[in-house]
Amino acid sequence: MTTTAPSQAGWSELLGPRYRSTSAVLAGGVGLHAVNIFLTTSLLPTAIGELGHESLYAWSATVFMVASVISSMTVSRLLAHRGPLGAYLFALAPFFAGTMICAIGPSMEVLLVGRAVQGIGGGLLAGSSYAVLREALPERLWARATALVSAMWGVGTLAGPAIGGLFAQLGQWRLAFVTLAVVAATIAMIAPRALPRTERVRGSEPVPTTSLTLLTLATIAISVAGILGNRTHMLILIAVGVAFIAAFLAWERRSPRRVLPRSTYRRASSLKWIYLTIAVLASGTVSEAFTPLFGQRLAGLAPFAAGFLGTMMSVGWSVTMIFSSYISRPRAKTVAMLTGPLILAAGLLLTAALWREDAGRAVAILWAVTLAAAGAGIGLAFPHLMVAAMQSTDDAQEGAKAAAGLNTVKLIAMAVGSAVAGVLVNLGAPSTLAAAQLLFLGLGVIATAGVFTAYRATREAGRDVADPS
Repeated sequence: MTTTAPSQAGWSELLGPRYRSTSAVLAGGVGLHAVNIFLTTSLLPTAIGELGHESLYAWSATVFMVASVISSMTVSRLLAHRGPLGAYLFALAPFFAGTMICAIGPSMEVLLVGRAVQGIGGGLLAGSSYAVLREALPERLWARATALVSAMWGVGTLAGPAIGGLFAQLGQWRLAFVTLAVVAATIAMIAPRALPRTERVRGSEPVPTTSLTLLTLATIAISVAGILGNRTHMLILIAVGVAFIAAFLAWERRSPRRVLPRSTYRRASSLKWIYLTIAVLASGTVSEAFTPLFGQRLAGLAPFAAGFLGTMMSVGWSVTMIFSSYISRPRAKTVAMLTGPLILAAGLLLTAALWREDAGRAVAILWAVTLAAAGAGIGLAFPHLMVAAMQSTDDAQEGAKAAAGLNTVKLIAMAVGSAVAGVLVNLGAPSTLAAAQLLFLGLGVIATAGVFTAYRATREAGRDVADPS
């Protein structure tokens, strides 16, 4: 693993004249993807009212998620064959096309096609941002840039529902998609001035077809499980998905054609533990989908207030991530990576203990505080875990894979986490209180595993230097 002196680079350099456009394009791509996810969620009820086929409602998120995961696994090869600029423009193309299909679609079936095409572009955009970041910016700015790009998910959580709700209120939900397409086109026009033009072909590595197929089947099984009402069928599909993930890992370990870097599967590798810690942290965010419902039913919150409660975790990790990026001393970074999962677990478990029926305003405020604290744990550790992954190898091709793998790991973790959340909520049903307590208790227990994986990541980091194979 490469090592660097503590960075003194600040936000003034990242956002200054030299790198301002690069920062805007990288953050804009992830922001576009994030806003689209949450904007679409708030628009769909209105769209369903016009298009019909309410039975297809849940499939909008599923087809988008599956397409995003599949495309995210091709980012490193796209970057290798097209270079940073070509890869980013290639990612924007299907996002723009899918968004316009959604805007003009005459039926729910066509809108689902648009969502799938959007997902292809979204997965490429989110994955490319981290991989291109590694290519387009000096290493001293990686922590700041990673924090900026990752914080766009928090911006999406806040801005998406607000923008979508506004267009829905005006009865112009199609114009929301047109607006997204215009923003995508604007980013595409800025990109040639912001990203390196040099095409970098790093060899003709074959496409890992078997690995991609196994991970795709796992994603489909787990994503479909998350929208099923039958508990038995849900558990069966989750088990099938986990089996495909196990088969994927077993195949990748011995195959010369991999999605993730080969160092992921070394015995003394920090990268696999970094990925696992990121997966644990990402899985904690799936609670946001249920928090507004719990707020309305347990505290009688108005929809707007309940929606704001649902954003508190994103607010917590977005704000904390910016401040965490200022940490530069190696020991302090290690403490941040170890403490982050612990704070997330404590926040989730404390929230589980605070859920109660007929809760008053004071209790609802406590929920907001504990949720923000849980999110702060994610923001504390995330930038340093991501930079550690990008620094895990000196090999350019493996480094690109490591960076691109960050988004794939996050998406898979969120798909698995959403399915697990669905099971926990169903186990608590029909009691809303029991569902809320089980969900946050389960996610809190999962988060505690992140303390162990983070410890292993920091412990093995030194061995990566001694054994660069």
